[in-house]
Amino acid sequence: MKIEKRPSGSYRVRKMYKGQIYTVSFEHKPTQKEAMLAMADELQKVQKKHESMTFQAAAEEYIEAKRNVLSPTTIKGYKSAMMTISKKFQDINIHDITALDIQTEINRLAKERSPKTVRNYHGFISAVCGIFCPNLKVCTTLPQKVKNESYIPSDDDVRRILEYAKGTEYEIPIILACYGLRRSEICALTVNDIDGDIVAINKAKVLGEDEKWVTKTTKTTSSTREIIIPMEIADKIRKRGYVYKGHPNVITRYLERTEDSLGIPRFPLHKLRHYFASKMSALNIPEADIMRMGGWETDHVMKSVYRHSMMDKQEQAKRDAAEKLRNSLFS
Repeated sequence: MKIEKRPSGSYRVRKMYKGQIYTVSFEHKPTQKEAMLAMADELQKVQKKHESMTFQAAAEEYIEAKRNVLSPTTIKGYKSAMMTISKKFQDINIHDITALDIQTEINRLAKERSPKTVRNYHGFISAVCGIFCPNLKVCTTLPQKVKNESYIPSDDDVRRILEYAKGTEYEIPIILACYGLRRSEICALTVNDIDGDIVAINKAKVLGEDEKWVTKTTKTTSSTREIIIPMEIADKIRKRGYVYKGHPNVITRYLERTEDSLGIPRFPLHKLRHYFASKMSALNIPEADIMRMGGWETDHVMKSVYRHSMMDKQEQAKRDAAEKLRNSLFS
């Protein structure tokens, strides 16, 4: 072991043990024997901690260490995972967990939860193990993703919904959703965020781990942005003095009731962001600009837009082919 003098005048001894560096400090220059005994004592403390640390304890320590850098929604998701992951798995010593243990737990979860949820839980388990067992090779087989092609509203659908909502508390939130805002961003907006026809989006209202709604910074760096809305909408917001005061979930329920009343297939408020991207794409707005206006960090939504457009074209091609065949057979 090497004894090093720090700029402060103190001394330190470092040792690599199982892929991790451990340090012991001294106010004076220690002898080799003192250094060896102090390091042995430090490693014994570490070993005792390792022997008693279950996955549950490691996960709780991981969550606490990340608390101030992760969103309340993510922390809430981790807490939810801890309530679902089996006690048998949580009681395993974190340093004894094998890839087979993880696969067995994922296999159990896959019987009860959706593929997306199982993948989220696996991500959490892998993150915890990655911190405490960096040498563990995780090679889990995950459930196959399920393609969820939910209904995308048409221009006519959106116009009818906006007409139905006119003059209600939900008119402004639905309009803003059509301009690419997330529900969390809409609910966090205030009149002070609007300057002329420019809306500054820099915060979001989300559900925290204590089941209370909190306002925080936006989802990602890309989410912080400015958009332009019609001046008449901006004036309407200023006139009433607020954007939306109610519970976020009530907007969702109102939209569902409206869709049912109008005979429109149900789609969530979030799909209006997809509608926004589709309209911008149809107007030949560059993809980079659409992503910037919508606050998207990756091009995932654009791939979805292109896929939806391609499906429409394929459907039309099939109808054209069927019509040509009908004309050949029966004309």
